[in-house]
Amino acid sequence: MKTLLIGEYREGKLLDSSYELLGFAAQLGAETAMLLVGNETQLPNYSGTLYLADAATCGEYNPELHKQLVLEAIQKENPDYIVFLHSSYGWDLAPRIAAALKTAQISEVTAIVSGGFEVGCCNAKMRRTVKPNNGKAVLTIQAGAFPATQPGGTPQLQKLTAQATTTMEFIGYEPAEAKDVDLAKAEVIVSAGRGVGKKDNIPTIAALAKALKGELGASRPVVDAEWVSHSHQVGTTGQTVSPKLYVACGISGAIQHLAGMKKSDFIVAINKDKDAPIGEVADVLVVADVMQFVPALTAKLA
Repeated sequence: MKTLLIGEYREGKLLDSSYELLGFAAQLGAETAMLLVGNETQLPNYSGTLYLADAATCGEYNPELHKQLVLEAIQKENPDYIVFLHSSYGWDLAPRIAAALKTAQISEVTAIVSGGFEVGCCNAKMRRTVKPNNGKAVLTIQAGAFPATQPGGTPQLQKLTAQATTTMEFIGYEPAEAKDVDLAKAEVIVSAGRGVGKKDNIPTIAALAKALKGELGASRPVVDAEWVSHSHQVGTTGQTVSPKLYVACGISGAIQHLAGMKKSDFIVAINKDKDAPIGEVADVLVVADVMQFVPALTAKLA
Protein backbone atom coordinates (compact mmCIF):
# COMPACT_ATOMS: atom_id res chain seq x y z
CA MET A 1 0.00 0.00 0.00
CA LYS A 2 1.33 3.42 -0.94
CA THR A 3 0.33 6.99 -0.06
CA LEU A 4 1.12 10.31 -1.70
CA LEU A 5 1.12 12.96 1.03
CA ILE A 6 0.47 16.57 0.03
CA GLY A 7 2.34 18.90 2.38
CA GLU A 8 1.51 22.57 2.93
CA TYR A 9 3.68 25.65 2.70
CA ARG A 10 2.51 29.12 3.65
CA GLU A 11 4.19 32.51 3.68
CA GLY A 12 7.60 30.99 3.06
CA LYS A 13 7.38 28.26 5.70
CA LEU A 14 6.59 24.55 5.81
CA LEU A 15 3.53 24.07 8.05
CA ASP A 16 4.17 21.79 11.04
CA SER A 17 0.77 20.20 10.42
CA SER A 18 2.29 18.56 7.33
CA TYR A 19 3.92 16.05 9.69
CA GLU A 20 0.46 14.81 10.68
CA LEU A 21 0.28 13.30 7.19
CA LEU A 22 3.27 11.12 8.10
CA GLY A 23 1.57 10.15 11.36
CA PHE A 24 -1.48 9.06 9.37
CA ALA A 25 0.63 7.01 6.94
CA ALA A 26 2.47 5.36 9.84
CA GLN A 27 -0.82 4.25 11.41
CA LEU A 28 -1.97 2.98 8.02
CA GLY A 29 1.28 1.03 7.64
CA ALA A 30 1.78 2.45 4.16
CA GLU A 31 4.78 3.42 2.06
CA THR A 32 5.04 7.16 1.51
CA ALA A 33 6.06 9.78 -0.98
CA MET A 34 5.43 13.50 -0.46
CA LEU A 35 4.69 16.48 -2.65
CA LEU A 36 5.35 20.06 -1.61
CA VAL A 37 5.06 23.37 -3.39
CA GLY A 38 7.73 25.25 -1.43
CA ASN A 39 11.46 25.78 -1.60
CA GLU A 40 14.67 23.96 -0.75
CA THR A 41 15.31 26.01 2.40
CA GLN A 42 12.16 24.60 4.08
CA LEU A 43 12.24 20.84 3.55
CA PRO A 44 10.57 18.30 5.86
CA ASN A 45 12.59 16.02 8.15
CA TYR A 46 11.84 13.01 5.99
CA SER A 47 14.06 10.56 4.13
CA GLY A 48 11.60 9.39 1.47
CA THR A 49 10.89 10.71 -2.02
CA LEU A 50 9.86 14.36 -2.05
CA TYR A 51 8.41 15.91 -5.19
CA LEU A 52 9.24 19.60 -4.93
CA ALA A 53 7.85 22.43 -7.02
CA ASP A 54 9.14 25.97 -6.56
CA ALA A 55 6.56 28.18 -4.82
CA ALA A 56 8.18 31.28 -6.31
CA THR A 57 7.32 29.98 -9.77
CA CYS A 58 4.14 28.00 -9.12
CA GLY A 59 2.69 30.22 -6.39
CA GLU A 60 1.63 29.16 -2.91
CA TYR A 61 -1.97 29.07 -4.12
CA ASN A 62 -2.76 28.23 -7.73
CA PRO A 63 -5.25 25.35 -7.77
CA GLU A 64 -5.13 24.57 -11.50
CA LEU A 65 -1.32 24.51 -11.55
CA HIS A 66 -1.06 22.62 -8.25
CA LYS A 67 -3.56 20.08 -9.57
CA GLN A 68 -1.27 19.38 -12.50
CA LEU A 69 1.69 18.95 -10.15
CA VAL A 70 -0.21 16.46 -8.01
CA LEU A 71 -1.40 14.52 -11.07
CA GLU A 72 2.19 14.32 -12.34
CA ALA A 73 3.36 12.90 -8.99
CA ILE A 74 0.44 10.44 -9.02
CA GLN A 75 1.50 9.24 -12.46
CA LYS A 76 5.01 8.59 -11.17
CA GLU A 77 4.00 6.93 -7.87
CA ASN A 78 0.64 5.25 -8.61
CA PRO A 79 -0.45 5.59 -4.94
CA ASP A 80 -3.45 3.91 -3.38
CA TYR A 81 -4.29 7.04 -1.39
CA ILE A 82 -3.63 10.72 -2.06
CA VAL A 83 -3.77 12.43 1.31
CA PHE A 84 -4.34 16.11 2.11
CA LEU A 85 -4.82 17.98 5.35
CA HIS A 86 -8.44 19.00 5.96
CA SER A 87 -7.57 22.67 5.49
CA SER A 88 -8.60 25.41 3.09
CA TYR A 89 -5.86 24.17 0.74
CA GLY A 90 -7.05 20.57 1.01
CA TRP A 91 -10.73 21.49 0.71
CA ASP A 92 -9.98 23.22 -2.58
CA LEU A 93 -7.53 20.81 -4.18
CA ALA A 94 -8.72 17.36 -3.04
CA PRO A 95 -12.03 17.37 -4.98
CA ARG A 96 -10.23 18.60 -8.11
CA ILE A 97 -7.90 15.60 -7.89
CA ALA A 98 -10.74 13.16 -7.16
CA ALA A 99 -12.70 14.48 -10.16
CA ALA A 100 -9.66 14.25 -12.44
CA LEU A 101 -9.01 10.65 -11.35
CA LYS A 102 -12.74 9.76 -11.30
CA THR A 103 -12.25 8.20 -7.90
CA ALA A 104 -13.77 8.55 -4.44
CA GLN A 105 -13.00 11.33 -1.98
CA ILE A 106 -13.31 10.77 1.78
CA SER A 107 -13.22 14.00 3.75
CA GLU A 108 -12.21 14.77 7.33
CA VAL A 109 -10.87 11.34 8.33
CA THR A 110 -10.49 11.14 12.12
CA ALA A 111 -9.27 7.57 12.56
CA ILE A 112 -8.25 4.40 10.75
CA VAL A 113 -10.48 1.48 11.66
CA SER A 114 -10.66 -2.10 10.46
CA GLY A 115 -11.83 -2.06 6.90
CA GLY A 116 -11.96 1.68 6.35
CA PHE A 117 -11.74 5.25 7.60
CA GLU A 118 -13.73 6.86 10.38
CA VAL A 119 -15.38 10.21 9.66
CA GLY A 120 -17.80 12.37 11.58
CA CYS A 121 -21.44 12.86 10.63
CA CYS A 122 -24.55 14.61 11.99
CA ASN A 123 -22.53 17.69 12.96
CA ALA A 124 -19.83 15.47 14.54
CA LYS A 125 -22.37 13.91 16.96
CA MET A 126 -21.91 10.50 15.35
CA ARG A 127 -19.17 8.63 13.53
CA ARG A 128 -19.28 6.27 10.59
CA THR A 129 -16.79 4.05 8.76
CA VAL A 130 -16.26 4.66 5.05
CA LYS A 131 -14.39 2.43 2.60
CA PRO A 132 -13.72 3.17 -1.10
CA ASN A 133 -15.19 0.57 -3.45
CA ASN A 134 -12.16 0.31 -5.71
CA GLY A 135 -9.42 0.53 -3.05
CA LYS A 136 -8.23 3.95 -4.25
CA ALA A 137 -9.27 7.30 -2.84
CA VAL A 138 -8.42 10.93 -2.21
CA LEU A 139 -8.48 11.65 1.53
CA THR A 140 -8.41 14.69 3.78
CA ILE A 141 -7.44 14.14 7.44
CA GLN A 142 -8.83 16.12 10.36
CA ALA A 143 -6.30 18.45 12.00
CA GLY A 144 -5.01 16.98 15.24
CA ALA A 145 -6.52 13.53 14.66
CA PHE A 146 -3.13 11.94 13.94
CA PRO A 147 0.20 12.54 15.68
CA ALA A 148 2.73 14.80 14.00
CA THR A 149 5.58 12.41 13.17
CA GLN A 150 9.05 13.54 12.13
CA PRO A 151 10.99 10.44 11.01
CA GLY A 152 14.14 12.46 10.33
CA GLY A 153 16.55 12.25 7.46
CA THR A 154 17.03 14.14 4.23
CA PRO A 155 14.43 13.77 1.45
CA GLN A 156 15.26 12.35 -1.96
CA LEU A 157 14.34 15.33 -4.12
CA GLN A 158 12.60 15.09 -7.45
CA LYS A 159 11.77 18.50 -8.85
CA LEU A 160 8.50 19.09 -10.67
CA THR A 161 7.31 21.76 -13.05
CA ALA A 162 3.93 22.19 -14.70
CA GLN A 163 1.92 24.63 -16.74
CA ALA A 164 -1.75 25.45 -16.49
CA THR A 165 -4.12 28.19 -17.59
CA THR A 166 -6.04 29.85 -14.79
CA THR A 167 -8.36 32.81 -14.41
CA MET A 168 -7.59 33.00 -10.71
CA GLU A 169 -5.06 35.39 -9.16
CA PHE A 170 -3.63 34.85 -5.68
CA ILE A 171 -3.34 38.23 -3.95
CA GLY A 172 -2.26 37.23 -0.45
CA TYR A 173 -3.37 35.97 2.95
CA GLU A 174 -5.93 37.87 5.00
CA PRO A 175 -5.32 37.79 8.77
CA ALA A 176 -8.07 36.33 10.94
CA GLU A 177 -10.46 38.78 12.54
CA ALA A 178 -9.28 40.00 15.93
CA LYS A 179 -10.90 38.09 18.80
CA ASP A 180 -12.36 39.44 22.03
CA VAL A 181 -10.38 36.78 23.90
CA ASP A 182 -7.00 35.43 22.79
CA LEU A 183 -7.14 31.96 24.30
CA ALA A 184 -3.85 31.01 22.66
CA LYS A 185 -2.03 33.14 25.28
CA ALA A 186 -3.96 31.84 28.31
CA GLU A 187 -2.14 29.60 30.79
CA VAL A 188 -5.42 28.33 32.27
CA ILE A 189 -8.65 27.72 30.34
CA VAL A 190 -11.94 26.48 31.77
CA SER A 191 -14.30 25.46 28.97
CA ALA A 192 -18.05 24.95 29.02
CA GLY A 193 -19.73 22.24 26.98
CA ARG A 194 -23.30 21.33 26.25
CA GLY A 195 -23.30 19.30 29.46
CA VAL A 196 -23.58 22.49 31.56
CA GLY A 197 -27.25 22.43 30.59
CA LYS A 198 -28.26 25.99 29.73
CA LYS A 199 -26.99 29.53 29.12
CA ASP A 200 -27.85 30.56 32.67
CA ASN A 201 -25.17 28.14 33.95
CA ILE A 202 -22.31 29.73 32.01
CA PRO A 203 -21.53 32.25 34.82
CA THR A 204 -20.86 29.27 37.13
CA ILE A 205 -18.17 28.01 34.74
CA ALA A 206 -16.82 31.53 34.29
CA ALA A 207 -16.54 31.85 38.08
CA LEU A 208 -14.27 28.78 38.19
CA ALA A 209 -12.15 30.26 35.40
CA LYS A 210 -11.80 33.47 37.41
CA ALA A 211 -10.91 31.54 40.59
CA LEU A 212 -8.14 29.76 38.66
CA LYS A 213 -7.01 33.10 37.14
CA GLY A 214 -7.83 31.74 33.71
CA GLU A 215 -10.06 32.41 30.71
CA LEU A 216 -13.45 31.02 29.75
CA GLY A 217 -13.51 28.68 26.77
CA ALA A 218 -16.34 26.77 25.10
CA SER A 219 -17.16 23.93 22.75
CA ARG A 220 -18.83 24.49 19.40
CA PRO A 221 -22.37 23.48 20.49
CA VAL A 222 -22.24 26.13 23.23
CA VAL A 223 -21.17 28.78 20.72
CA ASP A 224 -23.74 27.61 18.14
CA ALA A 225 -26.44 27.95 20.82
CA GLU A 226 -25.21 31.55 21.37
CA TRP A 227 -24.48 30.96 25.05
CA VAL A 228 -21.06 32.60 24.53
CA SER A 229 -19.40 34.43 21.64
CA HIS A 230 -17.31 32.65 19.01
CA SER A 231 -14.13 34.22 20.39
CA HIS A 232 -14.34 31.69 23.27
CA GLN A 233 -14.58 28.62 21.01
CA VAL A 234 -11.87 25.97 21.25
CA GLY A 235 -11.41 23.49 18.40
CA THR A 236 -10.68 23.25 14.71
CA THR A 237 -13.35 25.86 13.91
CA GLY A 238 -12.29 28.03 16.85
CA GLN A 239 -8.92 28.50 18.52
CA THR A 240 -6.17 25.92 18.99
CA VAL A 241 -4.77 26.20 22.51
CA SER A 242 -2.04 24.64 24.65
CA PRO A 243 -2.41 26.06 28.19
CA LYS A 244 -0.72 24.70 31.30
CA LEU A 245 -4.16 23.68 32.61
CA TYR A 246 -7.32 22.92 30.62
CA VAL A 247 -10.55 22.16 32.49
CA ALA A 248 -13.34 20.71 30.35
CA CYS A 249 -16.75 21.09 31.96
CA GLY A 250 -19.52 18.98 30.46
CA ILE A 251 -17.64 18.46 27.19
CA SER A 252 -18.04 15.01 25.63
CA GLY A 253 -14.95 15.30 23.42
CA ALA A 254 -15.77 15.49 19.71
CA ILE A 255 -12.61 15.08 17.63
CA GLN A 256 -12.86 18.69 16.44
CA HIS A 257 -12.69 19.92 20.03
CA LEU A 258 -9.95 17.50 21.05
CA ALA A 259 -7.83 18.64 18.11
CA GLY A 260 -7.93 22.17 19.48
CA MET A 261 -6.88 21.42 23.08
CA LYS A 262 -5.16 18.05 23.41
CA LYS A 263 -1.70 19.63 23.47
CA SER A 264 -2.51 21.21 26.86
CA ASP A 265 0.03 20.36 29.57
CA PHE A 266 -2.59 19.04 32.00
CA ILE A 267 -6.24 18.25 31.28
CA VAL A 268 -9.03 17.88 33.83
CA ALA A 269 -12.39 16.69 32.50
CA ILE A 270 -15.62 16.90 34.50
CA ASN A 271 -18.35 14.72 33.02
CA LYS A 272 -21.05 12.46 34.38
CA ASP A 273 -20.34 9.96 31.58
CA LYS A 274 -17.26 7.92 32.55
CA ASP A 275 -16.97 6.68 28.94
CA ALA A 276 -17.00 10.12 27.30
CA PRO A 277 -14.26 10.47 24.64
CA ILE A 278 -12.75 13.42 26.56
CA GLY A 279 -11.55 10.84 29.09
CA GLU A 280 -9.10 9.45 26.51
CA VAL A 281 -6.98 12.61 26.63
CA ALA A 282 -7.68 13.75 30.21
CA ASP A 283 -5.03 13.42 32.91
CA VAL A 284 -7.84 13.47 35.49
CA LEU A 285 -11.46 12.52 34.79
CA VAL A 286 -13.97 13.62 37.43
CA VAL A 287 -17.17 11.58 37.06
CA ALA A 288 -19.76 13.94 38.51
CA ASP A 289 -22.60 16.31 37.71
CA VAL A 290 -20.74 19.36 36.45
CA MET A 291 -23.22 21.81 37.99
CA GLN A 292 -22.74 20.25 41.43
CA PHE A 293 -18.98 19.75 41.28
CA VAL A 294 -17.91 23.10 39.77
CA PRO A 295 -19.56 25.36 42.43
CA ALA A 296 -18.04 23.17 45.18
CA LEU A 297 -14.58 23.40 43.59
CA THR A 298 -14.89 27.16 43.12
CA ALA A 299 -15.87 27.57 46.78
CA LYS A 300 -12.79 25.60 47.88
CA LEU A 301 -10.55 27.84 45.75
CA ALA A 302 -12.08 31.06 47.08
